[in-house]
Amino acid sequence: MPARLGVDIGGTFTDLVVIDEATGTARVGKVLTTPKDPAHGVEEGIRALLDDAGVRPDEVRAVVHGTTLATNALIEKKGAKTALLTTEGFRDALEIGREGRYDMYDLFIDPPPPLVPRHLRREVPERLLADGSIARAIDEVAARRVLAELAQDGVEALAICLLHAYVNPAHEARLVALAHEAIPGVFVSCSSEVVPEIREYERASTTCANVYVAPLMARYLEDLERRLAGLGIPGQLYIMQSSGGIAVPPLARRLPVRLIESGPAAGALAAAQAAGQRREPKLLSFDMGGTTAKACVIDDGVPLVGREFEVARADRFKKGSGLPIRVPVIELIEIGAGGGSIARVDRMGLLKVGPDSAGADPGPACYNLGGRFPTVTDADLLLGYLDAEFFLGGRMRLDREAARRSVEEHVARPLGLDVTGAAWGIHRLVNENMAAAARIHGIERGRDLRQYPLFAFGGAGPVHCWQVAKILKVPRILIPFGAGAMSAYGLLAAPLAFDFVRTGQERLDRADWPAINRRFAEMEEEGRALLARAGVAPTDVGLARIAEMRYAGQGHEVECRVPLGALSTESLPAITASFESAYRALYHRLPQGVPIEALNWRLTVSGPKPTSEPTGRPEPGRDVGAGSARPASVGAGSARSASVGAGSARPARAEGGLTQARSGSARGANPLKATRMAYFAEAGGFVETPVYDRYALRPGAGFTGPAIVEERESTAVVGPGGRCRVDDGLALIVGMPS
Repeated sequence: MPARLGVDIGGTFTDLVVIDEATGTARVGKVLTTPKDPAHGVEEGIRALLDDAGVRPDEVRAVVHGTTLATNALIEKKGAKTALLTTEGFRDALEIGREGRYDMYDLFIDPPPPLVPRHLRREVPERLLADGSIARAIDEVAARRVLAELAQDGVEALAICLLHAYVNPAHEARLVALAHEAIPGVFVSCSSEVVPEIREYERASTTCANVYVAPLMARYLEDLERRLAGLGIPGQLYIMQSSGGIAVPPLARRLPVRLIESGPAAGALAAAQAAGQRREPKLLSFDMGGTTAKACVIDDGVPLVGREFEVARADRFKKGSGLPIRVPVIELIEIGAGGGSIARVDRMGLLKVGPDSAGADPGPACYNLGGRFPTVTDADLLLGYLDAEFFLGGRMRLDREAARRSVEEHVARPLGLDVTGAAWGIHRLVNENMAAAARIHGIERGRDLRQYPLFAFGGAGPVHCWQVAKILKVPRILIPFGAGAMSAYGLLAAPLAFDFVRTGQERLDRADWPAINRRFAEMEEEGRALLARAGVAPTDVGLARIAEMRYAGQGHEVECRVPLGALSTESLPAITASFESAYRALYHRLPQGVPIEALNWRLTVSGPKPTSEPTGRPEPGRDVGAGSARPASVGAGSARSASVGAGSARPARAEGGLTQARSGSARGANPLKATRMAYFAEAGGFVETPVYDRYALRPGAGFTGPAIVEERESTAVVGPGGRCRVDDGLALIVGMPS
């Protein structure tokens, strides 16, 4: 049985899924992340999941991995000691940035500090002109002297970013050679390799970020490959990129900056796959885990892709307050709002939630692992949304009393509230924060989110989606089966893919078409070579072209698609129409009589999508329904689910207002597990709420809220008036009250 394995490391939990390629069935698992040694948690999780699934390690042909390690290193400033070599006179370009203030009315803001302090930013006498010609050759004597000084400073990583190197990389290539001679073992990144395109500040910032995390990522990937080999897994390791494609470890070690949003990208891919399977033209991905919440717009089954984003923002809602990273990335908004987000009362007496998180170590107070401060998970437990005895399927017991003490001490007492009021305040505030972030994400992209169903997943997403959906006024909610490990599913839906870019400013009415064709040919040749080394046949290679274009005189560009094949003046109408369509979608009007120019030419080269995709149906196993013994392993897919089509069954009433599909061939456990008191403000407080077993709900089942639906990695909460049904893919579809 050939199998593929997906592993997604989050701030609190590591999610895993193994897919049987013959049938498409899956088993999922979730273990606490081990922040001090992430590869250890991955190793233990894989070992337990394969054992539970009955899959031998030598049957795993591929492991696809997403990680937040690079992101965390940038946010926490825990990367390598990094220096920057740049053209003489441009030492401070990295600190000057765009010369703008991200909040022009705040007199006390501090600009985001660069990753490289000024004493480690050094200049080299040399100069290239804008066309790539050499105005001044490198002064190698001066360059060697500067490198010797950096070696004495104990520099571990070196970024090289010279003026106009994106046109002519010769000087940067020479400095790379000199650096390896002067500082043996140093990690070096040059801008002409990391981001070969115009705009000095963004190019320098991205190059510095790349090499800043390179030593950490290299050690981690080497350790992970060694552990996988130790487990006896022969399959290739692949790493998810921010753009939604996967890469092999050598490329990931060379360009780790492309991995910064790898985990969130996997979740967006899972949502895009669900949109395609269910023919949803619009979908809003809502991924809430233990540390962060992410939202992403999906149109026609494809997530939006951007070319730049920011990390380590000083203000999460303000552009320019973080470090710009110029690489392809699935466009999403991410805020510090997760199950582990810490609640506190600030000096003004206001309740705040996040962005700091208790993470996996020490975790929320209810984990009883040393955490003392109240978190969103503690509040959800006190409100009755979580079962202290069934967290992670019963493998981890939550301490309700510890949660109560923490919320009372740090929130209720300072605010003069009772514990329930404080817990509801935490829950409501984090929902408002997430909805506000999602609304901003939609507005900036010209989308009306009231037309977008909410696709909720992650360990905490289904708990909070009801309130978020109400605030956003979306038409319905989709909660997939295995929602708690959905990002790991997304990893297995990604193809091998590489992105390339060349800068070449061209006015379309007098473009040098042979030069444009040469740029695309160079990028295609490089991409095909990378895919060939990864075993992709030439006939399986896919190509997608993008041009960044603008009206002459404008300062920013709009992306539009470019047709494949040789380009010429005959291609002009198609390219113009593509640009005008993209421009009108953003600005709703077109200037008349202004020539169009292109600045950057991009190419995505990809392999085929995986032949089998996760179906979301768990493989039948030993544990049936809620009445069986607690599982002893991480495999959540071992619970039984019926495979009865909704159209083949006749509805019948069941306990708790449930309408369950009836079939003589499907004998599941009673879907109604129990009832418990849960808090719903719409109902006036705590009400007795039916609790359903996710694994016993068959396609065609239906019920109304208030209700709670439990599976081992996540819990779905549906408020009063919600109309729920289970579709053929076992997703829970929740209609919102009018």
